[in-house]
Amino acid sequence: MSIALFTHPAALGHDTGYDHPECAERLRHVLRVLEAPEFTPLLRELAPKATLEQLKAAHDPDYVDAILALPRDQVTTIDGDTVFGPGTLDAALHAAGGAAAAVDAVMEGWAQAAFVAMRPPGHHAETDRAMGFCFFNNAAVAARQAQRRWGLKRVAIVDFDVHHGNGTQNIFAADAGVMYASSHQFPCYPGSGAQTEAGVGNIVNVPLPPGTGSEAFREAWAMALLPRLAAFEPELLIISAGFDAHAADPMAQMRLREPDFVWATRELLAVADQSCPGRVVSLLEGGYDLNALAQSCAAHVRTLMRL
Repeated sequence: MSIALFTHPAALGHDTGYDHPECAERLRHVLRVLEAPEFTPLLRELAPKATLEQLKAAHDPDYVDAILALPRDQVTTIDGDTVFGPGTLDAALHAAGGAAAAVDAVMEGWAQAAFVAMRPPGHHAETDRAMGFCFFNNAAVAARQAQRRWGLKRVAIVDFDVHHGNGTQNIFAADAGVMYASSHQFPCYPGSGAQTEAGVGNIVNVPLPPGTGSEAFREAWAMALLPRLAAFEPELLIISAGFDAHAADPMAQMRLREPDFVWATRELLAVADQSCPGRVVSLLEGGYDLNALAQSCAAHVRTLMRL
């Protein structure tokens, strides 16, 4: 089965400064592990830059213009977590563009699924606000690409990052054509993601307490998230693939391991096989223990390849 891997060297040029958890070394570890012989069949593609039209389909146009106008010869601190430097814009544009290109790849049919190994991540970026390491919401750009270029009426975004994707929820809370389903630690940054946050019936949040391990995580997905996803019958499935729910990750206190990400990926593929036939776009989000991130990504991509 043909699986596309989208990445771009520009992602390594986003310099967040000394000792920042969202660092270029994260992506280097991921790309290094994906050079193993078992991943030779991956279709390796350069992520293009997002167009203005693609960005403004997901974000407030004035916000996009403001990000594009930030000085590129100095460091601008957006908030305590989010740093814009000389290489940030190119990285963010290629990350969002890679997400849109991955949608095109699976809709054109030359790839069954795609994994976009880029940074900065995206799921905290709201309609008009950068936060949580994120500038453009890559999953939202992908979903809008599916709607606008391909005319899809039902797009699902699922998110197993340990942090709630407040930005994705913010962008699609009033759009019944996009389902957002998330499991995440609560309480935890950014403080959103209560079960009562349901949008127009298209938002499904399952907050999990610190210390949640494999059994409770799988039960949450099997009982609350996967049935709703299957009932939605998406024409395309987008995964916000964060691996910071791993037990080794320093950013939260969930206790997952690589087999849990394999299980989640298999279950999501099973839904996609039934509804869209197998069209999946997966986007790298969080994951801050370098070895755990790399091994979890490898397990996830291996599963996308049906190995």
